[in-house]
Amino acid sequence: MPDPPHSIFIRQSAYWLILGLLLAGVADLSHAQATSDRRLTPIVRAVRDAGPSVVNIQGQKSIHEGGPSGPSRQVNGMGTGVVIDPRGYILTNHHVVDGVRRINVTLNTGQTYIAQIVGRDRETDLAVIRIRAPRSLPVIKIGTSSDLLTGETVIAVGNAYGYENTVTQGIISALHRNVQVNDTQRYLDLIQTDASINPGNSGGPLLNVNGEMIGLNVAVRAGAQGIGFAIPVDKSLEIATKILSIEQIDNHWHGMTAVLLDGPRGPVTVAHVDRGSPAAACGLRQGDRIERIGTLAIHRPIDVERALLGRPTGDQVPLIVLREDDPVELEMVVAAKLRRPKTTNRVATSPQPGNDLEQAIWDTFGLMLKPESRARFRQRGLAYAGGMRVIAVRRGSSAAIEGIRKDDLLVKVHRWATVTDKDLRNLVRRTDAIAQLGMVKFYIVRGSETFYGHMAIASRAERARH
Repeated sequence: MPDPPHSIFIRQSAYWLILGLLLAGVADLSHAQATSDRRLTPIVRAVRDAGPSVVNIQGQKSIHEGGPSGPSRQVNGMGTGVVIDPRGYILTNHHVVDGVRRINVTLNTGQTYIAQIVGRDRETDLAVIRIRAPRSLPVIKIGTSSDLLTGETVIAVGNAYGYENTVTQGIISALHRNVQVNDTQRYLDLIQTDASINPGNSGGPLLNVNGEMIGLNVAVRAGAQGIGFAIPVDKSLEIATKILSIEQIDNHWHGMTAVLLDGPRGPVTVAHVDRGSPAAACGLRQGDRIERIGTLAIHRPIDVERALLGRPTGDQVPLIVLREDDPVELEMVVAAKLRRPKTTNRVATSPQPGNDLEQAIWDTFGLMLKPESRARFRQRGLAYAGGMRVIAVRRGSSAAIEGIRKDDLLVKVHRWATVTDKDLRNLVRRTDAIAQLGMVKFYIVRGSETFYGHMAIASRAERARH
C-alpha cells in the first residue's frame, strides 16, 4: 500500500534537514580549516619546528667585585643553546658556560640534565657542551649566513631574563658589524637585528622564516633599544667543526681537509688528503665529493666529524663519494692519531734573541724564528704562503718536549698563520688568551711533510716569573 501523502512529506523534510545540517557542518569545518591555515604563518611554523632543538642553560658562577683579587659572590647565570648533534652536543656562547660550576640544561620537554664542556673558543665566544640523554635529540635545521638580506625577517628564540622559550621577531638591521662589548671582548662581523635580544638569549638561534638557524644570538648593546647582535651561522659552524674534531675529542684522525668548494650550500669536497692517513689508505682523492659517511648524509664539514665521532679504533666506516659524477664506495678504518717521537737531543740553545720581539717569542713559545719566503716554499713544492724557520729551541720548553727541531718550518699556531713578523706580534699580543686554552695546536713542515702537535703557551705573568 502506498504511503499516505503526509508520510512522504515528513520523510522529505527530514532528508532536507539532515542535508542542511551536514552542509552547515562542512562549512564550519572549512571555515575552521581556513582560519587555522591563516594562523599557521611562516613564523609560527619556524618557531614550532625549531623549538624542540632549543635548550635553556642555567648555573651559578662566581663574580669578583673590584677586580680579580676582590671579594666574590655567587650569581645565577642563564643562557640558551641549540642541539647540533642528536647525541646531545649543544652549541652555545662561551660566556654562558664560563666559570659555571654545574651547567644545567633543560629541554623543551622539561627534562633537565647536567652538561659537560666539550670545547670552547674564547675569542669568538663559542662553546660546545654535551648532555647524555637516554634518547636522540632533535637537531636544529641549519641555514647559511652567506646570502642574508638587510631587511629580511628573523626570529630570536631563547631564555630571555629566565623566561624560557621566549620568541621575538624583527628584521636584519645590518650585516658585518664589529662590536666592542667590554674591555676584553670584541666581536667581528656580526649580524645586527632589531628582534629583542635580552640577557639569557645568548647562545640561542636567530632563525629565518624557513626555520633555519642563520645566526647565534650573542650580545645586547647596553643602553640601546632594539639593537641586538648574532654570530653568523657559517662562522659558528666553522668553530664548532674544530671543537668537535675527532683529533681533539677521540685522539683519532682521518687526514682529509673537507670544504664547501661551491659555497655554503654546495657539496662537501675533499680539498686535501694527508699522505699515510686513513683517508689516503681508503682511496679517498682530492676533488671527491662526500655524499655519506656511515649512515650520516654529509652536507657540511662538521658532518664529517660528527659521522666519525665516538667510533672505536679499528672501526670500518663505509663512505660514498661522487668522483667525476660517478658514485664510489670506500671504507675507512678509524685510526689513532699519529704520534711523532718527542726528541730533546737536537735542541739548540744558541744564538740568543736579538730584539724585543725575538725575546717575547723565545719566552712565550720557546722558539727563535726567522721568516721563510713563499718562494722558498714553492721551490720545495709546498703550497704555503710562507712561514717561520726554527733557528733555535729552548731546552725544556713545551716546543722542545713536543719534538720541534731546528730547521723545522712553523706555518701555523692555533688558527693563525705565522708568515711575517706582524703575525708573530699579533700572537704575542694574544698570549694571555691563548695560554688560557691550555695546549694549542701547531703545524710544522719538516722536509716535504706537514706535522702537527700541541704545546703550551706561556702567559705574560708566567714569562715575568722567569
